[in-house]
Order: sequence, then structure tokens, then C-alpha cells
Amino acid sequence: MANNTLVQLASSEQMMLSKMQNMQQRIAPDFVVSANPLDTRIVTENRIADGALNPPLSFSGAMRQVLDSVNAHQADASAKMTAVETGQSDDLVGAMIASQKASLSFSALMQVRNKVVASFDEVMKMPV
Repeated sequence: MANNTLVQLASSEQMMLSKMQNMQQRIAPDFVVSANPLDTRIVTENRIADGALNPPLSFSGAMRQVLDSVNAHQADASAKMTAVETGQSDDLVGAMIASQKASLSFSALMQVRNKVVASFDEVMKMPV
């Protein structure tokens, strides 16, 4: 009787394993890794370099680019506001738009920072 139970258990395990392998074979061919759509061809001297794509970007590299961009917006707004205040320029509308652009980009950066910090806190709370 115990021998019969072991045979049934082994049979059910074999059946489950064969079902899992069948499911794996169905799924595997559909999964295809494609190139990153954000990569663009590098253009040198008005020609596209053969097969040359932008190098992969790390998280720290992406954050550095964003910080540099926000800093450039802030510097541009500051320069335009200073030019208007000293009378070197009468483009008040352009200065205000640059100021709002800098403010918006800084606010977006702070939202991203808050999300990253919250995600890091969640990861640190995970049990090991």
C-alpha cells in the first residue's frame, strides 16, 4: 500500500514537471531582447558612424546629466534676470520664462529625488 502511494506521488510529480516544461517551451520563443529604443546612432561630421550607438548610461551618469541640465537652466535664468535688472536687456518675458523653466526643472528633480529616497527606504526595510 505504501509502495502504491509512492508510485502515485512520483507519477504526479512527473506529470507536473512535464506540464512545467511544456509551459516553458511555449513562453521561451516569444521572449526577445531588442535594442534600447533610446539609443541613437552617433553622428560624426554629418555622417552616421557604422554600428556606433550611444554608450550605455549608468544611473549615476543619468543623474549627473539631469543635475547638469537643471544647473544650466538655473544659470541661464539667473543670467537673464541679472541682465534685465541691470538694464542690459529688456526681454522681461524671456527672463520670466527662463525662471519658470528653471523652477519647474528643479521641482521635477526634487520629486525624482523623493521617489528614489522612498524606494531606497523600502528596499532597506525588506527582510533578508
